[in-house]
Amino acid sequence: MKLFHSIFLLFFVAFSLADAARLKDIATFDGASYIQLTGQGLVSGLNNTGDSQGSRFTLQIVANYLKRFGITVPQLNFFNMRIRNVAAVNVSATIPVFMKKGGRIDVIVSTLGDATSLQGGVLIMSPLSSVDGSVYAMAQGPLSVGGYSFRSAGSQAGKNFVTTARIPNGGILERDVEGTIVTNGVLRVLLNEPDWTTASRVATSINTVQGLTNAATATDKGTIEVKLPTGSTQPQIMQLIEKIEALDVQTDIQGRIVLNERTGTVVTNGAVRLLPGVVAHGGLEIQVETENTITQPNPFTLGGQPGRATNSTVRANEQPKEAIVIPASQSVQDIAAALNLLKVSPRDLIAIFQALKEAGVLQGELIIQ
Repeated sequence: MKLFHSIFLLFFVAFSLADAARLKDIATFDGASYIQLTGQGLVSGLNNTGDSQGSRFTLQIVANYLKRFGITVPQLNFFNMRIRNVAAVNVSATIPVFMKKGGRIDVIVSTLGDATSLQGGVLIMSPLSSVDGSVYAMAQGPLSVGGYSFRSAGSQAGKNFVTTARIPNGGILERDVEGTIVTNGVLRVLLNEPDWTTASRVATSINTVQGLTNAATATDKGTIEVKLPTGSTQPQIMQLIEKIEALDVQTDIQGRIVLNERTGTVVTNGAVRLLPGVVAHGGLEIQVETENTITQPNPFTLGGQPGRATNSTVRANEQPKEAIVIPASQSVQDIAAALNLLKVSPRDLIAIFQALKEAGVLQGELIIQ
């Protein structure tokens, strides 16, 4: 058996820091966010892949559901029911503020018990409520799993996860989702990625809008307050919001490198900088060879039986690596060229990035997933 490094894909994401972004894409308005809904329900129609008798709460949910239609399950037979075509599930959804009654939303369904698959299932009508317990929507319909799982004679073949599913447009709002974005004549703009420089630039851009001169002020790194003209009507407010959303703002981001140790993926943005430094990285290769042999008994030995012997050989080889001088880099292309001199796999590159950060050579935030 030979141990080796698996080679994974290395991404370098480059973009121009001078590119402007629409304000609509980097910010939202206070009071115009989203509401998360959740609920519990039953999925029926499964092909013997639902919850087992060990999921007692599923039996209770089924009994309560049948009772609504006048069917009472005898207490004596309650825990002896076999309902492998039913599964207890959690139902969740996210809705935007200002959505009206009758609107349709996508629904996510996931198992609560020991069901093995939701393929072919249908969600029975389930209420969805917010954190305060208010019911906003009802969800039901056939599930879209996006994968498969088949078992037979101890073997299994599958793709993706089959214990989580979606119901496109499976939820229907039962009430309007109210919201307020203007309070005491002030409109608050919230940045998706708070940054002092970007907040100041957003305020400056809003002040160029006709009718909003000197109306915008950055109160902190993520909030810009806009004082609307006195006596503004609802149509006028909507026109001002339209103009604010269409503004182009030059964003200022922090240099970041995202390292995924599970896959060996490295992603960096264009704001990362490298100071001059020296890197030396050695590679160690370990090879383990196993040989199985059969030993025969000595000739003319009564009752002798063949034997089995296992011999293992371990070899270790450390490849020498020269120290590489990394020059100062101001662009993603320069960083990629400097690091390619090391000729290492992405997994080794993750360790090098961590060491560069500790040494102060890497200028940027290091995020390890």
